[in-house]
Amino acid sequence: MAILDIFNEAIVNSTALYDYKPRPPESMVGWFETKRQGGFPVIGVEDDTGQLLAFGSYGTFRAWPAFKYSVEHSVYVHKDHRGKGLGNVVMQALIAAARQNDVHAMMGGIDASNTGSIALHERLGFKHVATLPEVGFKFGRWLDLAFYQLLLDTPHTPVDG
Repeated sequence: MAILDIFNEAIVNSTALYDYKPRPPESMVGWFETKRQGGFPVIGVEDDTGQLLAFGSYGTFRAWPAFKYSVEHSVYVHKDHRGKGLGNVVMQALIAAARQNDVHAMMGGIDASNTGSIALHERLGFKHVATLPEVGFKFGRWLDLAFYQLLLDTPHTPVDG
């Protein structure tokens, strides 16, 4: 439930997720099953007592076969532990997992006003590739969605089909 708590805090208090209502506990069953079936990592950082401080994952970028080497990732940090480098730790682990899993393109959809996340992605070599103006609406205002991409040197022998 620690992941759900971090998700729900972000839903209620930020534009990190373009959801309106906190997710119920049963929603996590499908979330974890999708990650398991896709072979997608869920990476967390805990403190010495086992409290989850940050987590990230990636999943399908687009549902057509030719996108099989591309993923969209997300990283979330507990509200009390932001600005301590935990997002960087999780992102480094996600990038390593992506290389190991023969991913070529990592995509991050980031609310364009989230300067902290944008700076993190740029430090890690992600490039701004698009901004979709006013595609979301939350907290009484239109939201722009910026896409950041990291191209990896994998897979070494990509194939069609």
